[in-house]
Amino acid sequence: QVQLEESGGGLVQAGGSLRLSCAASGRTFSNYGMGWFRQAPGKEREFVAAITGSGGSTDYADSVKRRFTISRDNAKNTVYLQMNSLKPEDTAVYYCAVRGRPSVVRSLGGYDYWGQGTQVTVSS
Repeated sequence: QVQLEESGGGLVQAGGSLRLSCAASGRTFSNYGMGWFRQAPGKEREFVAAITGSGGSTDYADSVKRRFTISRDNAKNTVYLQMNSLKPEDTAVYYCAVRGRPSVVRSLGGYDYWGQGTQVTVSS
């Protein structure tokens, strides 16, 4: 069993920045790929970013490339999402997820455990 806890969400003006954190427990963290997803009101949950177990490879949705950065600290069992140049359309609940292998995928079904989510609201 894996527990994931997100933090760092909040209200920010357009153009601002936030850093989300996701603390994991229950497994050898460095063996597993991690992803961030988001879900806006009335929309499906969508892929945002992902990072391999070693941290050596990352993947981003086109909508967040060059604005968001995913990273991880395996010593702290924590994955981060640095979000810069935020836009109102980034408003959503952000979820972190872990999958049972070091690689990453974009599909929701490829992840085994999910956090409860943290709200990010970007005002115009």
